[in-house]
Amino acid sequence: MTRTFRIGQIVPSSNTTMETEIPAMLRAREALHPERFTFHSSRMRMHKVTKEELEAMNKEGLRCAAELADARVDVMSTACLVAIMAMGRGYHREVERDLTAVARANQCLAPVMTSAGALVHGLKTLGAKRIALMAPYMRPLTDLVVDYVEHEGIEVQDSICFEIPDNLEVGRRDPMQLVEDVRRLNTQEVDAVVLSACVQMPSLPAIQIVEDALGLPVISTAVCTVRQMLENLGLEPVAPGAGALLSGKYPVLQKR
Repeated sequence: MTRTFRIGQIVPSSNTTMETEIPAMLRAREALHPERFTFHSSRMRMHKVTKEELEAMNKEGLRCAAELADARVDVMSTACLVAIMAMGRGYHREVERDLTAVARANQCLAPVMTSAGALVHGLKTLGAKRIALMAPYMRPLTDLVVDYVEHEGIEVQDSICFEIPDNLEVGRRDPMQLVEDVRRLNTQEVDAVVLSACVQMPSLPAIQIVEDALGLPVISTAVCTVRQMLENLGLEPVAPGAGALLSGKYPVLQKR
C-alpha cells in the first residue's frame, strides 16, 4: 500500500513560492518513488521584509503550529528564513522547541523544523566550509543572514542582495535571472553556492542549470527544506532536477 504523507508549512501571508517549489520537488519525486504527498499551510501576516514586521509575524507562529497540528501533518516546517535569522544567532533551535511543544500539546507527533535550520543542515550535509550566497533582502538583513550562517561554522565568502523590500515583488522575480546574477558572485574556492537564501525568491528552475555551469553544489533554502523534510519522514532524500543535495549523493548525517 502506498503511503501518503501530509506536509505542513507555516507560511508568511505574502509568500507565494514555498507552496509551489516544495510541491514541485516532491511531485517530481513521486514519478520515481511510491510515496505520495499532500500539502497544508497556515499563514502569518507579513507584507514588507523589515525587522519590525518579521518580529510581529513570528508571534503568530504558535497559532499556526496548533492549526497544523489539528490536521495531523506528518512533518511541520516554518517557511521564512530571514524571520528566524534576524532574531539572533541560533534562534531556529528555540523556535523549533517552542513549535514542537505546541504540536505535542495538540496531540501531533510530527517532527518540527525550520527553513532556517534546514539551510544550515543542508550546508553541513554537503560538508561545505566556505560558501557564496544570494538573497533578495535589504543589505542589513542580508548581513544578519551572513552572520547567522557564519556563527554555525560556515564561512560566507561573498553575498549579493537585491534589496527588494516588498515580499510579493520578491516572489514575482524571474528565477532564470539568477543564471545571470550568479556571474557577479565570487564563487572561486567555495564549496557550495546558495542560489536563493530566501524561501520567497524563486530559484528551482535555475538550480540544476547553475550547478552544471559551476561544477559545484548549488542549493536553495527550499531545496534544503525538502531535504530535511524527507529525512524527518524517514524517506530517501532524493528529488530529480533539484541539484546535488537531492541527488542521492550525500548520505544522511548522524544525529548528535
